[in-house]
Amino acid sequence: MNLKDSVVLVTGANRGLGKALAEAAVKAGARKVYAAARKPETVDIAGATPIKLDVTNAADIAAAVQAIPDLTVLINNAGIHVVGGVIRADATEAARAELEANFFGPLALSNAFAPVLGRNGGGAIINILSALSWASFPTTGTYSASKAAAWALTNGLRGELAAQNTQVVGAHMGYMDTDMTAGVDAPKSKPADIASAIFTALEAGADEALTDDVSKQVRASFAAPRAFYLGAPRA
Repeated sequence: MNLKDSVVLVTGANRGLGKALAEAAVKAGARKVYAAARKPETVDIAGATPIKLDVTNAADIAAAVQAIPDLTVLINNAGIHVVGGVIRADATEAARAELEANFFGPLALSNAFAPVLGRNGGGAIINILSALSWASFPTTGTYSASKAAAWALTNGLRGELAAQNTQVVGAHMGYMDTDMTAGVDAPKSKPADIASAIFTALEAGADEALTDDVSKQVRASFAAPRAFYLGAPRA
């Protein structure tokens, strides 16, 4: 899948990785880049077209489908993170909010745009996941659950859309230097570097983008006797 001359929609494109992805798509020569946000006036990307899109709003999704009949690349990037584990008073409320944005949003958008992509030759769907779809910490319990669901969704889409030649890419990464991780004291990648790695994987025809050392190490641990996602052994 080539970015040059493609028509790209990036959700959550007003900041962080979404903004970096939209900027990289413009730079790569995409014919059109739609930068989606709940408040399109917050989008400031040269060469991109702001579009109103709340991924949890069915009317917004329907309007986007009508506005972009020539779409060839859908990037499901928008998401939220409610800090905390699974054993806490507000865990159910947090999980529902995260699932709405991180799982049901990409599910609804993929369903809505799959016929459009099929009519336009297949195209691609890129789902922004995380190394936290494979592991969980006390501060990421419900978020990790939502990203694990999104990973399973990505694998399901890949199989179901193969017949229409749609490339489905699951992109994983560790912490990035964004507003979402402002309170995290850990090494962080630059969003521009992650965006570049994602598009390199897309253009190489890959189904999975392991975009940094963290995602590669966690993924490689699956073959270890005690995989990373199992955490430390009990004392």
